[in-house]
This record gives sequence, structure tokens and C-alpha cells, in this order.
Amino acid sequence: MKTAQDLKQHLLSINKRSYPAYKDTKGSYRFGSYILNIDHVQGDPFASPSRISVLVPGAKAGFPASLFDLPHKRIALEDHLIRLFAKALEQYQFKARGSGKSGLMSISRPGQEILKRTACTISPDDGSITMSLAVGFPANGRTINSGELIRILFDFLPACVEKTLFYASLNDSAVRSVVDLAEDQQYIREQLKERGLTAFVANGSILPRESGVSSRPMKKAVPFLSPASMEVTLALPHHGPITGMGIKKGITLIIGGGYHGKSTLLKALELGVYNHIKGDGREYVITDDTAMKIRAEDGRCIHNTDISLFINNLPGGRDTRSFYTEDASGSTSQAANVVEAIEAGTSLLLIDEDTCATNFMIRDELMQRVVHRDQEPITPFIERVRPIYEDCGISSVIVAGSSGSYFHIADQIIQMDCYVPADITDLAKKEAQNFPLESQPLPMPALPDFDRRPAGGLLKAQDRIKMKTLGKDAFSLNRDTVDLRYVEQLADSEQTTALSYCLRYALLTLCDGRKDLRAVAAALEKQILEKGMESLGGSTKSNADMALPRPQEIFACFNRFRGLKMK
Repeated sequence: MKTAQDLKQHLLSINKRSYPAYKDTKGSYRFGSYILNIDHVQGDPFASPSRISVLVPGAKAGFPASLFDLPHKRIALEDHLIRLFAKALEQYQFKARGSGKSGLMSISRPGQEILKRTACTISPDDGSITMSLAVGFPANGRTINSGELIRILFDFLPACVEKTLFYASLNDSAVRSVVDLAEDQQYIREQLKERGLTAFVANGSILPRESGVSSRPMKKAVPFLSPASMEVTLALPHHGPITGMGIKKGITLIIGGGYHGKSTLLKALELGVYNHIKGDGREYVITDDTAMKIRAEDGRCIHNTDISLFINNLPGGRDTRSFYTEDASGSTSQAANVVEAIEAGTSLLLIDEDTCATNFMIRDELMQRVVHRDQEPITPFIERVRPIYEDCGISSVIVAGSSGSYFHIADQIIQMDCYVPADITDLAKKEAQNFPLESQPLPMPALPDFDRRPAGGLLKAQDRIKMKTLGKDAFSLNRDTVDLRYVEQLADSEQTTALSYCLRYALLTLCDGRKDLRAVAAALEKQILEKGMESLGGSTKSNADMALPRPQEIFACFNRFRGLKMK
């Protein structure tokens, strides 16, 4: 392996040459206590920055194995190191001079959620740490300025590495508190299953966010306080006893006046599928990690999905057991979203009536009298939600503010009043007796067989494949844009980037017309688990930061790719 001195001598030798001469720096170099890898070199000072990574051997990093021996602890520690490294980089940003992106030094900037990211990986075997970042190699015009790159690689970067990637340099109690929190959060997730709960919201949690564009906790917000009848106390390994609201499996209804916190509570439950950092206010809001937010999604494509659970007898005899459209209506899209969530293995549906198709959710008594059941193709969700739970084991949490019909089928009913929840199940059930439902639910049909098989040959490895992440809401693959605006549990644009690589990899290597979508998704999960997200980028290291999406979002990505063809 070449040494740091070899790199410095080479950089001095190419100073003031044309920019492409930087390409020869690609490789690995020993820098004393760590190894510097130059993984990708930009072709132009105005192009996407170069990618480098730092590998610190476990024996040098010195982190005790107890901090990374389990996946949830390892992810929490990796996240913490990314945050520390990003903060250390800030003081050196653009300190090196030059044109274009010269002097840029950047790394993933995690939000409130703790996600598995490619920016930092810790080996479970020996504790070695790899930190990946982007660096704009300096130039004057399009002429190499190697003196400034030497400052970055020999002065700025070593200072950041020494300050953040060696256990002896860190605050021991701060590091351990991060891992302890991860253990407590994992314990709650395990207790959800043991206690028959779908979610837990700790007393004292701060659920409202600072603003519509900020995920930080709102100052002076009302702390959450569970109704006494729904209180659950858990003995966490590090925090000790903690009390909060346990939402049991079944059908839970959240009601209340406008602006009283219904949607705020549901939003916290949506993102409770991820762990949150200390100080977020939702550290102890933990939801079944398969939960899926369901909503109407006008205009989305639907690929041969069996929506007969909700929609039948369409005019013209159109088949709803293998329904295809490029432009779904609100009710049709919501029906497909529910069925696709079942296909993706969800155990909990999260629904807010504000984003639902009314005719999918309910039909009132007057409408039923005017438009008879045999004239209406849509079986509303209210008639299916109970058998979906009893026959399939899939619970629902539903926010409702305009219709009391769901009182009849709900197992527990929570009223939000000035952000304070109250259990009003008995009262609501008593009042509901005075308003009986007009019709009885239809028999539950058989569930779809989910035999949807993505066709092969849609992408070829020899073709040039253009990919671009469009923020958190979408990505493009060649000429197709995959719209993920309404996949509301995506927390980070790096998850969207990962989804684009998942789709690309699957189309190139997994989709063959024989595997169904569940088999393709399972193969993707196995690939990521065994070889990491980086392996989705092909034979060379991906020039992109990625964060791990859930299997549910992988399914959602496939279902919204208009170029997909099913057999």
C-alpha cells in the first residue's frame, strides 16, 4: 500500500496540470493510524465532488465491543459518529480556495431520526470504522491546485479524524448514553410484541414540531400525558421505569376538534417506526416497525393489483383482481395502497381522514338509501377494517373528526383535547347505540394471492443508466420519475437515493418474470444485509450517500415506478 508521503509527492508533481490528472490519485494510502481511500475523483471542478473514505482499524479506534455488538447499538453509534464528524468538518468548509466546488467538505447530515447510512460503517467483527465523505478537489479554473488539496488531506481531514473516530478522544458518558438509549428503544420494540401493543407513547413526550419545515420539537409545547386507563409501565434497561400510553392491537380511533392534536399524534406514530435522537421529544415514541401510513393518492399508477377486497362490479365488467391504471382516482389509489401494504407485510395501518377519499372510508345512511349497495362498486373501509384485523391480524389507528360511524367498530377511542388524550371508549360506544349502522358488513373475501411478477429486460447492464435524486419526494431513472411524495414515512432524501439504487439493482439482476414482488424485495433485503447498501451500486463504490429504507418503502417504490411491467 502506498503511503501518505507517496500521495503528497504525487500531488506536488501534478500541480498546475489539467484537472483530469487528479484521476491518478485514486487508491489507498496509509496515514499513520488510519487509511485514506480516494474512491472516486470528479472529472471537473464544477462536477459532483470527489468521494473519499477513511478507514480506522478497530484496534486503533479503540471502541469497546459492547458499544457495537448488536445491530441497533451499532447503528446508533454510527449515527453519533456521523454527527460528530459533520460538526468537525464545519470549521473547514471551503477553507481551501479555488474554483467550482474546490474546498467543499461534506458528509451526511442526519435529521431527528437514526438511520443506517453508508456514510459510516462499523465492522461487527473487529470494530473498524469507515467514514465516507465528499471533497471538492481544488483547482484554479480547470488547472490543478494541489497545494490546497494537500491542506485538506494532510491538515484538515486528520484533525477531524483524530477528534471524532478514536474512542479516547470522545466523551465516554456521551457515547454510552447514545448506545444506552438505543438499547432502551429496542427493549420497547420487543415489549410491544410481548404485550400485544402496536405503539407506545411515553408520558412527557413532545409531539408537536417547531414548524411545517422543521422537525425539531416545538418550544413550550404541551407534554404528552397518557389516559390512566391506557397507561403502561416498562422497566427499561438503562432509563428505568417509564410510563406512557400503550395502544393495543385492534382498531383505535383518534377523535377531537380541529387543531387539538389528532394529526400530531398520528404523525408521531408514523415516524415512531424509527428511533429518534435524545432531545427530539419522541425518543420514547415507538411504533410497530412495519406500520404503514395509508392515504388517497390521486393520479398514481397501479400495476395489476387485486383491489377486489374494496372495488368490484365496475361498469363494463372491468377486472379488479388484476387492476391496472396510469391515473388512479382517490378511492382506487387508497384501495391499492391498503392491499399493497398487506403485500408488504404490514401489521398496522395508520390513517388520517384529512388525506383520505371520503367514499372509500364511509357511506352515510342517506347516501345508502339513494344509491343502493348493488349500484356502488366500492366497499368502504369501515366494512373491511374489522375482518382485516380479525382474519389477518392487521391493526388500524384512524384519525377521524367528522363521522362517528367508526365508533361502532373501534376497540378503543381516544379524544384529543388541547393535545391531551382522554379514553372515551365507553362514552362513545354508549352514544353510538342511538345511531345504529344502516348496513351490515359483507362477508370477507379471500385475500389476494399477490402473484405479481415484475418482468425482466426493462434495464440492460450495458446501457447507460441515468439516475437523479429529486430531494426526498422523488427520483428519476432514465426518463421515468418515481413520485414518492405521498410515501409519508420516508424521513430522509438519502433513503430516496437508496430506493433508486434498489430499483436499478432489482431491474438489472432480480426481475425475471418468475419471482413475484415479495421474492424480489426479500432478495434485495438479503443483498443489503449481507453486502451493504454500497453493493447496490455495482462493481464500483456508489458516488452517493444512502440511508436504509424499510421493506415497506421498497415495495412502495416498485409500485410507483411507471415503467414496471407485471406478469
